[in-house]
Amino acid sequence: MSTSHSEHHDGSSDATPGGYKNHRRPGELIFGGFLFVASLVLLYSAYGISGFDALSAPGTVPMATTLVMAITALIIVIRTVRLPLVTSERISVDILPGVVVLFGVLLVAYGFLLRPLGFLPTSALFLIIAIKFLTRRSWAYTLVVSLGSLFAIWLIFRIVFTVLMPAGVVPEAEIIQLFRDFARVGAE
Repeated sequence: MSTSHSEHHDGSSDATPGGYKNHRRPGELIFGGFLFVASLVLLYSAYGISGFDALSAPGTVPMATTLVMAITALIIVIRTVRLPLVTSERISVDILPGVVVLFGVLLVAYGFLLRPLGFLPTSALFLIIAIKFLTRRSWAYTLVVSLGSLFAIWLIFRIVFTVLMPAGVVPEAEIIQLFRDFARVGAE
């Protein structure tokens, strides 16, 4: 049975009380299972800090925390598996739409490209793709907004606050020094 988006959503959050109290949403069991497995991995990692030698050992608090995480995640999985699945929703439309997946991929790509390419080209790519996709406007509009925003961010953080950002392929330090030399010659 296919239901349109507007038939089962009024725009409010399903996380508020009164959402789907006695039903399981698509992907909910998989996410609970992921949290349980991640908690077990973190518990194993915390055990590797110092083992369980004493209550005052460095790994005791991380182990206790991740053990509580694993137990609560297991309780959530057990409770979730017993609930009937909501049939009026699809994971690709209601839970994890394409735009969310796209931006997740863009953020992961941004993280991987930041060091080799540097802040300026990586941020330019991210902003151009994001603004073009979200606004669906002309390339001129996309480039002006993206590069204008990037220039403003760069100017504020790199020049005003002198925050160091990964340089990558753009010889940023040399460009800044060129402007400083030009300003110094002009002031003489």
